Amino acid sequence: MAKLVFIRHGQSQWNLSNQFTGWVDVDLSDEGVKQAQNAGKLLKEEGILFDQAYTSVLTRAIKTLHYALEGCDQLWIPETKTWRLNERHYGALQGLNKAETAEKYGDEQVHIWRRSYDTLPPLLKATDEGSAAKDRRYANLDPKIIPGGENLKVTLERVIPFWEDEIAPKLLDGKNVIIAAHGNSLRALTKYIENISDADIMDVEMATGEPVVYDLDDKLQVVSKKKLN
Repeated sequence: MAKLVFIRHGQSQWNLSNQFTGWVDVDLSDEGVKQAQNAGKLLKEEGILFDQAYTSVLTRAIKTLHYALEGCDQLWIPETKTWRLNERHYGALQGLNKAETAEKYGDEQVHIWRRSYDTLPPLLKATDEGSAAKDRRYANLDPKIIPGGENLKVTLERVIPFWEDEIAPKLLDGKNVIIAAHGNSLRALTKYIENISDADIMDVEMATGEPVVYDLDDKLQVVSKKKLN
């Protein structure tokens, strides 16, 4: 039986200031560092021995992974970074204060942009300031697949191929895997492995810095799920 652990990155500086973050490379806040370090302590107490780590190409997730692995004395394990585990791209909303955006467009519209499964936010063009098309991290990607904005449905569609090609084979081989990523990329994986409906996934939240531990059987069905806090 393989173990799978999800950790949403610790609080970021823009979580603290209530801004839409998405693919903007924002660092952890001081509180976020503490959350990531505490996740490592909890994992050490749990006694899980990991074989492989995955994270996004965004600093807040990478640092969370490293703090957590350092805390459980496993910083040395193999690690893979991929854009496919990035946060949902919030398009032209990125950088905006959530409360101010609600005042401008209305609470209902902002709620739809944030929580709807298949409604896209206002999109960024490849030529716009802040577009991922200008970021060296994504220089080797086909420009057609670099998003200008995503909903959870699109986020799931980019995450699942990486799950099927890279993560699932490790788990099927009995390896224990840790993934440090983002609220929406992890919600997409949660939806997939738990077979959660499009409607119900909207009520699923991922707390910052809180490890979620799954036991999976040899068909990757969930046997048990536990949050460490």
